[in-house]
Amino acid sequence: MEEETLVEEEMHAPEPEPALTAGERLQAARRDKGIELSQIAAETRIPQRHLVAIESGDYSQLPSRTYAIGFTRTYARVLELDEDALLDQLRGELGDDKDRHNTAPARFEPGDPARVPSRKLAWFGALAAVLLLVGGFAFYSTYFAPGLGPAPLQEDRAPAIAATDRAPSSADAPAVAPDAEVVFTAEMNDTWVKFYDASGERLYEAQMAEGESFTIPSDAEGPQVWTGRPYALAITVDGRSVPKLSEEDEIVRDVPVTAEALMARSEPSATLGSDSSGSDVTVN
Repeated sequence: MEEETLVEEEMHAPEPEPALTAGERLQAARRDKGIELSQIAAETRIPQRHLVAIESGDYSQLPSRTYAIGFTRTYARVLELDEDALLDQLRGELGDDKDRHNTAPARFEPGDPARVPSRKLAWFGALAAVLLLVGGFAFYSTYFAPGLGPAPLQEDRAPAIAATDRAPSSADAPAVAPDAEVVFTAEMNDTWVKFYDASGERLYEAQMAEGESFTIPSDAEGPQVWTGRPYALAITVDGRSVPKLSEEDEIVRDVPVTAEALMARSEPSATLGSDSSGSDVTVN
């Protein structure tokens, strides 16, 4: 009778509840703490769909087993669970029994906020790279390629040579044909130059290559020049060479380039006279 009673009790005894999986343990702990899954995703930077896959035990939705282990470790750490025990269970569920007791973390665990660069750090790195590129370009332009490109547009800072310092008076200009041909020829590559008339209308502007020439239009009114490389421009008037605008590395602007003005540069510019005190002076 006793044996029959024991057998009968065993038959009617409730079946033991199955043990929770690693993902179900995480889900239960999260719910006990009253934390939404979106909060875990925001704190760990693990996509919410991957957290759902972990909780449901559907690890095929993750990129690899390494991600499953890394994400689970991070998830357990946020919930303050026993990481090692949880990972032992997870490895068993993944069929990796031989590594069940190897709890050393991988060198990189996806989703671990302590190992993933922050957004501020990423922006700082990008900004530093841009500043480095700009600084390198400025260093190259200043020390290895001075004078390249257009001259500065800020007139108050540009060391421009005033037209009154360069333009000779009409009384000193030698006789020259009104239709004399004025030609500028670049002696260096990448020589920037701009020619314009008295009204400011552009006649020609370019980065001239070595040997490239430009002829001032015969009908241009009051043609002038602006360049940062006056020493790199050879000038001829009707085939006759005349002095360059300057032999210095400087910016010249608003300098007349008519045939009369350029020919006047080739004439002696100084005569001797006396001032009221009897001293010798130079008259330009």
